[in-house]
Amino acid sequence: MKANLWRITMEESRICRVGVKPDMLHHCQSNDIPQYNDSNYGSTSNKHSVEEDESSNITTKSRDLLSPVYCTQESREEPPGPGAGTDPSGGQQDSECHRNKEKILGKEVLLLMQALNTLSTPEEKLAALCKKYADLLEESRNVQKQMKILQKKQAQIVKEKVNLQHEHNKAILARSKLESLCRELQRHNKTLKFTLNEIQTQLKQHDVHSVKLRQENIELGEKLKKLIEQYALREEHIAKVFKHKELQQHLVDAKLQQTAQLIKEADKKHRREREFLLKEATESRHKYEEMKQQEVQLKQQLSLYMDKFEEFQTTMEKSNELFTTFRQEMEKMTKKMKNLEKEVIMWCTKWENNNKILLEMAEEKTVHDKEYRVFQIKLERLEKLYRALQMERNELNEKVQVLKEKRSV
Repeated sequence: MKANLWRITMEESRICRVGVKPDMLHHCQSNDIPQYNDSNYGSTSNKHSVEEDESSNITTKSRDLLSPVYCTQESREEPPGPGAGTDPSGGQQDSECHRNKEKILGKEVLLLMQALNTLSTPEEKLAALCKKYADLLEESRNVQKQMKILQKKQAQIVKEKVNLQHEHNKAILARSKLESLCRELQRHNKTLKFTLNEIQTQLKQHDVHSVKLRQENIELGEKLKKLIEQYALREEHIAKVFKHKELQQHLVDAKLQQTAQLIKEADKKHRREREFLLKEATESRHKYEEMKQQEVQLKQQLSLYMDKFEEFQTTMEKSNELFTTFRQEMEKMTKKMKNLEKEVIMWCTKWENNNKILLEMAEEKTVHDKEYRVFQIKLERLEKLYRALQMERNELNEKVQVLKEKRSV
């Protein structure tokens, strides 16, 4: 009996959590316990009838107890639709749902009764009911958890719906903007058609002008051929000049090597003559400075000649006379360079015994190398300009061919 009372109190606490009133459970238990006591004090012949009455009472009371639980679960599992309050056929649907629930509950009660009939004592039956009720409590808790999850999902879906409505409004605005843009494009198309007609009239005028341009291009082509021939001759002359300079540089390098060997041999012999050589060196420095000044003047003249050469490129039509003058000036410059080289050789013979003067000569060599590189850079620039002119000529020829094809069409 104590065990039964303890189980009954546990059931009361569980029922209170689910939502069943404890008075109903007390009423059920108060009706069940006296029957159980009467069955103990009664005869053995009435024992079977008492158990059947108990089982029938338990089924009815379990139905009364389980019905609110299932009602709460099903009411939670079935959320109202969007038109639940306005549908006139909602009462019929509720009645049909209620009937379906009663059928389901009746089946479950029959299954419970069949399971309880297999048990022999009412304590085992109560224990089975308690287990069943505990399972139902766990199911109700799981259902509540699922309901919370579904509510969260519903909230997320509502947010997504709001976002989609916002995007739909944006799409409508974009559509209105696109329609306005389409109208503007139609206006622009009309203006473009008008401009195309004007362009066609202008093309007809340009056809007449292109005939004149063809004749001018033919004349320019002949002039360019002449200029190319002149440029080839000039390049051959410049190549010869550079070869001559390279040979001179090789000779200077060989002489410098010879002088270096002679200096190594003469260092031991001419230590005593340094004072005398220093005096001669000062004089030679003065003369060398004069030579440097002459070289600066010559470089200035070369820069002037290069400027004239650039002017020569701009005035290619009058290039024959300028080219002859340029050749004469180049020959004069070569003669001057030869004279200067002779003078340098004369001074080199005097400066063979002086280390400092040799270093200065090496510096002069580096300067000449730099000048040679500058000349090479200028030549490369001239070649690039020549190539650019050829490219322009080819482009003009292509344009002329395109215009011819258009006319033929």
